[in-house]
Amino acid sequence: MKIDVSREIVFKTARSGGKGGQNVNKVETMVEGYFHVNHSQLFSEVQKEIIQKKLANKINAEGFLQVRSQVHRSQLSNKGEVIEKMNALLIHALKKEKKRIATKPSGSSREKRIESKKKLAKIKDARKKIRKGDF
Repeated sequence: MKIDVSREIVFKTARSGGKGGQNVNKVETMVEGYFHVNHSQLFSEVQKEIIQKKLANKINAEGFLQVRSQVHRSQLSNKGEVIEKMNALLIHALKKEKKRIATKPSGSSREKRIESKKKLAKIKDARKKIRKGDF
């Protein structure tokens, strides 16, 4: 599945911390990308609901999916990073999860479990104090 939401992302820049020397104090290299899920023309209503449900913790109160990047020293590189992150998030959110097939534990695994429980019970039993009536 290939998604490109770069045309619908609103970018904002700010000064970022980190490496870059004096360049950090002068140039706005950090890039924040905002993508409004409900106003998107790339996704159907069903897909929008799925995205909002799965990425609820990354969508702010106004309905924008927000991604930030400040790892690179150039604004252009950070912009590309934001687009990549946004696309990856949306692809992951829309990926259909495989349904789990319930299986029963095998006979040997059940036997191993019971044996380990018996072994542990013996160890704990050996820790008890010996009383006169036990013999």
